[in-house]
Amino acid sequence: MATASTPIDSVSGVAAAAPAAAASTAPAFPFRTTLSLAPLVEYWREREQSANAGVALLAQAVGKQVAQAAWITHPVAEPKVLEEHCDLIETLMLAVFPPASLATDISGAVGPFQRRSFFATRLFRDIMLNKDGLVKQPLNINMAAMDRQLGLMAYQLVLHRVYGTELPALGAIVFTVPDYKIGLYRHYSVGFDSTFVRVRVLGEAPTLTDEQRETLLHNRHRPEVWQAILPAEHFELEGFNVLRLTDVTEQEILSELKYDLLERDVLQTPARFEQIQEKLRVLFAQPALQLGIAAYDEKKKAFMDFGRKINHSFLTKQVQTKAADSSFRQIYHRLLSSREPLVLKDVANSDLPDDLRQQIMGLGIRSAILALLPYGNDTVGLLELGTPDGGGLDEFDMDKVAQFVPLFAVAVKRNAEDQQTRVQAIVQQKFTAIHPTMEWRFTDAARNLLAQFDEGNRTAEMEAIVFEDVYPLHGSCDIRSSSTVRNEAIQGDLMEHLTLANKVLKKASEYQQLPILDELKFYVTKNLKRLREGLLTGDEANIYDSLKREVEPLFEYLATHTTELRPVITNYWQNIDPRLGILYKRRKDFELSVTTLNDAVSDYLDEEEDKAQLMFPHYFQRYKTDGVEFNIYVGSTLVQDKPFDLVFLKNLRLWQLLTMVEITRRTAALKPTLPVPLDTTQLILIHGQPLSIRFRQDERQFDVDGAYNIRYEIIKKRIDKATVQGTGERLTQPGTIALVYAQSREAVEYYEYIDYLQDRGLLEPGVEELELEELQGVKGLLALRVRVQL
Repeated sequence: MATASTPIDSVSGVAAAAPAAAASTAPAFPFRTTLSLAPLVEYWREREQSANAGVALLAQAVGKQVAQAAWITHPVAEPKVLEEHCDLIETLMLAVFPPASLATDISGAVGPFQRRSFFATRLFRDIMLNKDGLVKQPLNINMAAMDRQLGLMAYQLVLHRVYGTELPALGAIVFTVPDYKIGLYRHYSVGFDSTFVRVRVLGEAPTLTDEQRETLLHNRHRPEVWQAILPAEHFELEGFNVLRLTDVTEQEILSELKYDLLERDVLQTPARFEQIQEKLRVLFAQPALQLGIAAYDEKKKAFMDFGRKINHSFLTKQVQTKAADSSFRQIYHRLLSSREPLVLKDVANSDLPDDLRQQIMGLGIRSAILALLPYGNDTVGLLELGTPDGGGLDEFDMDKVAQFVPLFAVAVKRNAEDQQTRVQAIVQQKFTAIHPTMEWRFTDAARNLLAQFDEGNRTAEMEAIVFEDVYPLHGSCDIRSSSTVRNEAIQGDLMEHLTLANKVLKKASEYQQLPILDELKFYVTKNLKRLREGLLTGDEANIYDSLKREVEPLFEYLATHTTELRPVITNYWQNIDPRLGILYKRRKDFELSVTTLNDAVSDYLDEEEDKAQLMFPHYFQRYKTDGVEFNIYVGSTLVQDKPFDLVFLKNLRLWQLLTMVEITRRTAALKPTLPVPLDTTQLILIHGQPLSIRFRQDERQFDVDGAYNIRYEIIKKRIDKATVQGTGERLTQPGTIALVYAQSREAVEYYEYIDYLQDRGLLEPGVEELELEELQGVKGLLALRVRVQL
C-alpha cells in the first residue's frame, strides 16, 4: 500500500496531492500499482452517445473538459496535478459519487488497493482518514494482514479480467474504527469496488491450465500458491478503487454478544462482564451506560448472586432497607404482571416510589430500562440499563433491547444450572452414596485416605477404585428414524407458517400497493419452494428470524390501518404458539410422542430394576436420548459379604430379555395413541467375558478399564447403526429384538431363553441368524433377531 503523505482538501473532498505513479507498496502486497483516471475518462466517453439525453449531454460536457486536460489520460505522476484540477476531478467523480449521496454515503477513492484517498465523502474523511489522507489502521486488523487480504483480492481480479474465471468472493472485511466524538468505536463492513481498475499484462501472460485453475480454487487464501502459478511481476494494476463502508455496528455487537454469552463463566468473571458492558455502550452509543444483571430464583422468590459473591446488579444490591426492598418488589411485581420492560426516560420525573427513585438517582442514573429475563414460563433474572443523561434511554431503544434479552436469559439460566450442578456435586461428594451396591468400596477408600493423612502424608491421593471381573449387560430401546421425523416436523411447521404469512401478504396486496409486500411475497415463496426440496441446516433459525424482524411487524401495521385484513391476520396469530412465537404443531406432537415413549419405557424399566436388585445387587445406569439405554454391571467384586454365582448372571440375562419383550409390546401398544405414531427398535449386546470398570474421579462415573475392554465400549456405541451383510438392511427393526454377539458360544445360552419365551407365547417362532456388515473399527459381529408376539 502507498504510504506517502497526501492531505485531503476539507471543502471539496479532492486530494491536494497524489502519490507517484510507481507502485510503492508494502512487501505483503505483490503487485505494481498506478493511480490513473483513464478508466473513468473512458467511462464518460462511452456515454457521449447514450440513449438517455441527459446522460449524453453531461458526458459530452465532461468530454470537452477532458479534451483540455491531456494529463488526465496518463498515470498521475505529479502530486500537484490533482490539486490544480480539483474541479475537473469533481466533475469526473459524478459517475461514482452522486451529489445526492455525498452527505450520507461513507465512500472514498484510493489508488489500486492502496491506503491513500484522493477523493472522499465527508463521512468517509471523518471516519476513515487521518490528517494525511491515509486510511486509518483499524483496531481489529494489522496492516500486514490487510495487505495480504488485498493481495488475494487483486489476484482474483487478475484471474477474472485476464483469464475469464471468477471465484466466489473472499470473506467480508469489517473495520473497527474509533469514534472520537463519543469515545467508543464502531464497526463498518468494507466493500472494494474495482470497476475502475484495469489489469495490464506486462510481457506475455502466463498460461493457465484447467488443473491450475482448480488448484487456485482450492487455495483461495494462500497467496504463495497464487504467486507460484501467476507471478505478480507479469501484471500491473492501473486506475483506482472505490471503498464503500456500511455501518454494521449493531449486527456485529449482537453477534459478539451471542458468542460471549455462550461462554460458561461469562457472568462469574467481573472482567468478562465489563467487556459485555463495553459492547452495549457501543451498541447504544452511550459511553457511560451501566449494565446490571440480577439472577432470580423462582423457588426461593429471591434475587441471587452469580456465585463467589458476585452481584452484577446496580439496583438490587442497593436495596438496603426494608422500605426500599418493598419499593423494589413493587417494581418487580409490576414487571412480572405486565411482562413488558419498564422504560424510565427521566428517573426524576418517573412514577417510582420516592425512596427507590432517590436510590437510583444516587447511583448517578437519570434514565433506565428494566426488563425481565424470561426462560420458557419462568423468569430467571432482571436486566438493567442505566445512563447518567436524562432521556439517554427511551422507548426507541427497545428494539435493540429485545434482540439481546434472550441471550442474557440463556446465560443466566445456564449459570443457574452450573451453580446447581456445583451444589449437587458437593452433596454427592459429602453426603450421597455413589451407588448403594458400591458404597462400601468408596467408604474403604476414604478411610484409607484418612489413615494416610493421620500418618502425616499430606500429599496422599485417593486410591484408584477398580472393580475387576464384572459382567456387562447392555440394552437399548431406540425410537426409529427420530431425526428424520423431527426434521419432517420442523419442515412441516415451517411450511405452514410461511403459507399463513403468504396468505396475509397476498390479501394485503389487494388493498395496499407497497413494494415491500412484493419483496416479502417473493421471499416467502422462495423459501416455501426450497423447503419442499428438504430442510437445510440453518433454515429454521433464518426463516423465523426474518419473519420476526421483517414480516410480523408489517402485520401489526396492516391490522391497524386496513380493517379488511384483520380476519386473515387474526387467523395467522391464532396459529402461532403464544409462548414460543412460532407455529408449533407437528414438533409439539413429535416431542410429546417421544416423551410419552421415553417415560413409559423408563418408568417400566425402573420398576423392574427394583425387582432385579433383589435377585442380586448390581450397578445399574439408565439414560434417555431419543429412546432409552441402560447398562448393568454384576460380579463378586461389586458386593461385600455376599457370594456370587453365575446363576445370578443367567437370571439377569433372562430378566433383561423378558424386560425388552415387554418394552416392545408396551411401545407397540402406545403407538396408535401417540400424536405421531413412532416405532421403537430393541437391541441387546451380549458380552460373555468379564471385564474391569474403573471409577473416573474427574467425571465421577464408571468406564471400562483396559485396552481390550475398550472394544466393548466401541461396539456398544456403534451397533445401533449396524446393517445385515449382503442386504444393507438395518439390523434393528420395529417389533423385533436384535441380539448382537462376537463369539458363537455367546449365543448358545440365549437360544435357550428364546426357546423358553417362544414356548410361553411371548416370541414368535423362528430365529434369524445374521452376519453384520463391518462397522468402523469393528468387524466379525453376528446377531440373532427374534420377533415379539404383539
